[in-house]
Amino acid sequence: MSHGPPLNPAQARAVGHQNGPLLVLAGAGSGKTRVITHRIARLLENGVPAKAIVALTFTNKAAGEMRERVATQLGPRGKTTANTLTISTFHAFGLGVLTREKSALGGVFTIFDQGDALGVVKDILRKIDAGKPFDAAAVLTRISNAKNGFVTPEQYEEHEGDAYDEIAKEAYPLYVEALRSYRAYDFDDLVCEVARLWTDRPEMRDRWQERYRYVLVDEYQDTNRAQLELLRLLAGGHQNLCVVGDDDQSIYGWRGADVRNILEFEEHFPGAEVVKLEQNYRSRAPILAVANAVIAKRIDTKYPKVLFTERDGGDKVQLVVAPGPDIEASWVAREIKRRIQDDHKRPSEIAVLYRSNGQSKSIEEALREQGVPHRVVGGQQFFERKEVKDILSYMKLVLNPADEISLRRIINYPARGIGGTSVERLALQATARGWTFWQAVERADAVDEISAAASDGCKELTRIVEETRANLAIMPPSAAVRALCDRIGLRADLDVGSPSPKAASKRWGNVEGLLASFTRREAKEPGKPSAAWLAAFLHALTLDTSEEAGEPGELVTLSTLHGSKGLEFDVVFLVGCEEGFLPHARTLEVRATDASTQKAGDGTVVGNVADIEEERRLFYVGVTRARESLILSRCKHRVLRGKPTPRTPSRFLSDIPADLVEEREARDVPSATMASMSENANALLAALDALGR
Repeated sequence: MSHGPPLNPAQARAVGHQNGPLLVLAGAGSGKTRVITHRIARLLENGVPAKAIVALTFTNKAAGEMRERVATQLGPRGKTTANTLTISTFHAFGLGVLTREKSALGGVFTIFDQGDALGVVKDILRKIDAGKPFDAAAVLTRISNAKNGFVTPEQYEEHEGDAYDEIAKEAYPLYVEALRSYRAYDFDDLVCEVARLWTDRPEMRDRWQERYRYVLVDEYQDTNRAQLELLRLLAGGHQNLCVVGDDDQSIYGWRGADVRNILEFEEHFPGAEVVKLEQNYRSRAPILAVANAVIAKRIDTKYPKVLFTERDGGDKVQLVVAPGPDIEASWVAREIKRRIQDDHKRPSEIAVLYRSNGQSKSIEEALREQGVPHRVVGGQQFFERKEVKDILSYMKLVLNPADEISLRRIINYPARGIGGTSVERLALQATARGWTFWQAVERADAVDEISAAASDGCKELTRIVEETRANLAIMPPSAAVRALCDRIGLRADLDVGSPSPKAASKRWGNVEGLLASFTRREAKEPGKPSAAWLAAFLHALTLDTSEEAGEPGELVTLSTLHGSKGLEFDVVFLVGCEEGFLPHARTLEVRATDASTQKAGDGTVVGNVADIEEERRLFYVGVTRARESLILSRCKHRVLRGKPTPRTPSRFLSDIPADLVEEREARDVPSATMASMSENANALLAALDALGR
């Protein structure tokens, strides 16, 4: 068995723990994944069957890396053993449970991704006479938080005077009813429904407890209440639950993660052993000194940690102060170019991090001016591209005619004469006669006031679905999907509907990429029934929220702080370290419902404690992405609503002792194009800066 470098004492203690609950508090860069993979290998060495172990995490990429590292750890036959382990995301695990128990759930079902769920909410809001427009995503977020908190539509209580809570209370039961009628689950259901199923069916829960006798969880600080409940039910009998996480890196409260899950682990799982991993293997000592100084000011922690490293030396952390954002961006771009040319840094080892997506524009423009190749993390995901999602909607409809969201998406794509008016008439007839929407399409001739063209279009769509269903019975899914593309004339439609031949070629390339993914999956899993295989594959694709596979190449990375979690770079620029950016302006707003607020030295209320402490953790995450060099930057002024506005340094900068940073002024003149875009604003900012000296 391959062990690699020896484990440090804290890592060895975590790996050596056998039975009962275990909390591993793993500081940034402390080797947490190594602890998990070594622990799995040790369990296998001690005779625990691979099929009795389940490891859960949050992304497909993390699950894949964990499996690969376990395989390497186990030696020559490791790959075979690793492939028998259950290593997956929470949602993929929940889907597996629901699939195995689908007879108890009424048979075949569809998984709705966020786009599908948003479509349902938008449709509901159109039907509700709300008196004013509402952001469907904000309504869906409230519904999602309620579901993950096991709050039923009947139990949902709105905050007085909160219009979004009021509309969510009205939309929530309609949303649940819609999913039920479409025989669909959304992402939240993949965890919540499993927890409900195991609660209502103890014999089923006991069966899964017996199957998985050792449960491991990575990134435990990111779990929500529903995931906690699932773990309590899964590990309830044997209590062999090992969780690894860092409360100092809990930054996803806005999407339901609850830092209390890790802080209260010992209450949830009595008798738990707690191990702290504080030796950092990533960052130089000056970077860790800054990170420790900022996180030491936390007021909501139960397990304080002080990171240390044997990687002494390195550059002192820099704090760069610019008169305005264009000069800040120009300085950053020129410094990156210098480090690439003079210091021979690879672009892929450099990152620019910021709090909000809107901050990237000036940085992108400056990098383009300097000819620095770069990528922006968080662009449109492959499986959300229109042409890809259109094909997937066709295939979902073939498998599940009750999937109204998929049907509405492609009912008139490519155009077949079924306009919006005809769609609404079909929907009204379906409601009046107790049909599904698909049954109304099949019986379009019986629908009142529908045009002949629309009726013919419905017949054509029915034939396409029936032909594709028949093809699945006699050919591999990849061939059936390609035949569907040919049948609907997809390539010709993309050629006509794209703004240029190059754009059309790129969109068709996305289609070919999807077809290639079908072919690759078929090669790995030959001989499975086409319909069942396709259903499983479509579910897997819906859960794949990662971006396209492949190395980013030699490009500088631009990312939000949230998007940078799990990444690391030699050189990190953390820009916009100002009040209103970091911490974000939203966290500084004081709401009437806030249970606790934070006050400045003069007693002025300056924000909600929980929100601001999460922003502190976000700053800490950004700092600890750096291996060799960290550059913080801020502006003295920004132009807001057409007026130059003084900016206040981030409160987190004041938590860093002066001797830990080297402050300097950014005086670089913006490049020609940048200057022409904001000449007047920059001149005014420079004048204000001169007056303030």
